[in-house]
Amino acid sequence: MRKEISWLQILIQCRSNIQEQIAPLLRKLDQPQPNLGIGAGGDPIKKIDMVAENAIVNTLRKYEISFTLISEESGAKEYGEKVDECYVTTDPIDGTTNLMRGVPFYATSIAISTKPKLSKVHTALVADLFHGITYTAQKGHGSCRNNQKITPSNNVSLEDAVIGIDLNSYKVQRIVPQLTALIERTKHIRHFGANALELCYVADGTTDAFIDIRGKLRTTDVAAAWLIIEEAGAIMTTPDGKPLDIKLDPGEKVEFIAAGNHEMHKTILSLIKPEKEAK
Repeated sequence: MRKEISWLQILIQCRSNIQEQIAPLLRKLDQPQPNLGIGAGGDPIKKIDMVAENAIVNTLRKYEISFTLISEESGAKEYGEKVDECYVTTDPIDGTTNLMRGVPFYATSIAISTKPKLSKVHTALVADLFHGITYTAQKGHGSCRNNQKITPSNNVSLEDAVIGIDLNSYKVQRIVPQLTALIERTKHIRHFGANALELCYVADGTTDAFIDIRGKLRTTDVAAAWLIIEEAGAIMTTPDGKPLDIKLDPGEKVEFIAAGNHEMHKTILSLIKPEKEAK
């Protein structure tokens, strides 16, 4: 019988190896960077992205784990003999632009699932690589921030809420009319530039909600954060309030509304107009 895998321990080791491997590169960000082409998710690949991805792969192979990698950088790759038993969905560096420009908000995101579907994710890690903060979750066991249990915000007032909205898109003229009523009611709008980490801020109550209706974000960005949100007791759905159960694939796009509690989520849903009504 195969020995049971201690997934949280392995993901923590992945995080540590990423930190170790990227450390020399962080000291050279002011130097010219090689052009490594376009990743599976559609963004330019930086050397630091590939170094982080390789740190994850090498850690898993050290433990002799067979898996299918679903990565924003390399797409889908198979390692080992029983590649359909384990799926590793990752954005090795979430917030690469922040990292390259010296903005202290970037993370690594890793989700483990039995199938390439969001609902099958059972273990997750999102690590803030600058501040040394690690979010983890296991299905049925809650979510933690540096090994301490977390709970989301119980704030229900939009006037007092801190809400993240990602407007980083060429489709902004389409998106803003859908969000105008919400923006008018909210005093504290934020966006930090690493969406997996921003979702974890909803999970631990740092912020009250986070919204991305651009249709641009990839499932590799949210797979780990989704489980952390769910296990913390927050809510994350499609913009029309339906459960997220998407395919885990670097080409798959996702839109969502995440909120700390049901009342806040309901209020946000009521203020966001469908695209056809916002024209």
